[in-house]
Amino acid sequence: MSPAITSPADTKTEIETLSRDIETTGETLVQTRKAIGQVIFGQEHVIEETLITLLAGGHALLIGVPGLAKTRLVETLGHVLGLYDRRIQFTPDLMPADILGSEVLEEGDGGRRSFRFIKGPIFGQLLMADEINRASPRTQSALLQAMQERRVSIAGEYHDLPEPFHVLATQNPLEQEGTYPLPEAQLDRFLIQVEVGYPDEDAERSMMLATTGLGEKEPPTILSAEQLMAAQQLVRRIPVGEKVVEAILTMVRAGRPDTTDIDPVARHVAWGPGPRASQSLMLACRARVLLQGRLSPSVEDVIALASPVLRHRMALNFAARAEGVTIDSIIGHLCERLS
Repeated sequence: MSPAITSPADTKTEIETLSRDIETTGETLVQTRKAIGQVIFGQEHVIEETLITLLAGGHALLIGVPGLAKTRLVETLGHVLGLYDRRIQFTPDLMPADILGSEVLEEGDGGRRSFRFIKGPIFGQLLMADEINRASPRTQSALLQAMQERRVSIAGEYHDLPEPFHVLATQNPLEQEGTYPLPEAQLDRFLIQVEVGYPDEDAERSMMLATTGLGEKEPPTILSAEQLMAAQQLVRRIPVGEKVVEAILTMVRAGRPDTTDIDPVARHVAWGPGPRASQSLMLACRARVLLQGRLSPSVEDVIALASPVLRHRMALNFAARAEGVTIDSIIGHLCERLS
């Protein structure tokens, strides 16, 4: 059978349909950001990067000191997006079964015994892994299969996780005693690393007044799980120009010390971003376009998302740390190549 030929009229219709879908979804996402902003004050870039992660179908790692509303953000996202959210407080004595679930032996009618699987807290649509680096590597690895395959294996049986499934993990950058750094394989599973900073004075004033009264305002539910999954499919339909594709490849490949022609990268980077960084940057750029109601990404989107996507996928060597070089400064050199 010969392949179908797409006529200009069909292409025009597809573009018009895509434009309408982007416009409609973009208006809904504006309401979503507004609803989240009623509860989370002064963290606009955190909200944006977290929503980009969810629209791209990925997971996020939130880095920030205590008291910056990371837990509240996840709760608010679950409510506004209509998702079933769960929270796990990671501790050194947490075991994989505490996350995934376990089988228990039950005795039924007639004395017959059988095993029944009791689901763990990972069986939620939006999972907050609080202080993930406090758990042992064995427990951290329990998330690997779930984050990548959207299913877990218990006693040789696979159990599918709910759809959609997203992990928002947090880390405290100040306290390092009694923690276990995440391995590179697990860091690479996170689409974006979100740096959560202190709010400005006006935002902190609004937060203080809103949270010390008789009652806190609950945000409305704007989306459902089905609508979020439809938006995730729409993200993958957004066209990307060849210039943007080349910009992503140029940036990611220039971040590898063995293939770069940028001197600071060659001298200071121990290992650079892998192919998953290119995939993540592509999806993140498309999601940012949808969040802002535009039709296609530009090189400016690549530059804007370079640090969130790449900073946890690169490592500095000893010489760089001794000289005070930072990952963000290295990524700055990569962005200069595209400017």
